[in-house]
Amino acid sequence: MKEKWRFIDSGNCDPSYNMALDEALLNWHSLGEIPPTVRFYGWNPATLTIGYFQKAHKEINFEMLKRYNLGFVRRPTGGRAVLHENELTYSVIVSEEYPDMPKTVTEAYRVISQGLLEGFIHLGLDAHFAIPKTGEEIHANESRSSACFDAPSWYELVVEGRKIAGSAQTRQKGVILQHGSILLDLDEDKLFNLFNYSNEKVKERAKRAFSKKAAAINAIAGRTVGLEEAKKAFRNGFERGLNVELEPYVLTSEEEQYVQQLAKSKYCSDEWNFSR
Repeated sequence: MKEKWRFIDSGNCDPSYNMALDEALLNWHSLGEIPPTVRFYGWNPATLTIGYFQKAHKEINFEMLKRYNLGFVRRPTGGRAVLHENELTYSVIVSEEYPDMPKTVTEAYRVISQGLLEGFIHLGLDAHFAIPKTGEEIHANESRSSACFDAPSWYELVVEGRKIAGSAQTRQKGVILQHGSILLDLDEDKLFNLFNYSNEKVKERAKRAFSKKAAAINAIAGRTVGLEEAKKAFRNGFERGLNVELEPYVLTSEEEQYVQQLAKSKYCSDEWNFSR
């Protein structure tokens, strides 16, 4: 018998709501109120998220953010900035004590990301996990720029040497929350206009390096993959990769109210978003 997990497709949501729902799912799961959950979502408006430890004003060009009419929110997870535009965003919420869930962050990444790997394979892409082997590769990961996709970390997914999914993880209250971006298309010019650089030369160099290291699905698939096809592929991927059955679920009005309140009190606040 396959374990039954919850599946929530939230559609496109406000940035503060997206982060609040991920946190709410973590809280509910820690209390034993809900089973492990896989969630798919999008962003309205398109949004730049930054990692928990990033310095907002130092790294982000807020004038350009406003010019592009983008949303902005700080994630509860680490990692670097991500532009959420033409993509499928996913989150996985599961207890650290779940059977066969590794105790280390990197190994847990591998297990959870197996669902992503199966999804990419389902779309006909020759994806595999990145495992930095040399000191140089490990150092490259430590000296990255503000953009998330510019180098693969341990067990992130790579096609033709380029990173195609970026994920971040946090562990709180005995629960793992891993969420990330599955890029369908990417506007690199827009992305790099959102960061502060000491000069134009440095920016161009960063952009060139990025192009060699990261790619969106439609840039390498040789065809156009739409959002619905991606959802189907990755839903199947998570079922297969995690060996579970995903059962669709819609939030109750009480749950919805809790999320809205958390979004308003925490993720909409300057205190949260600009605290660093």
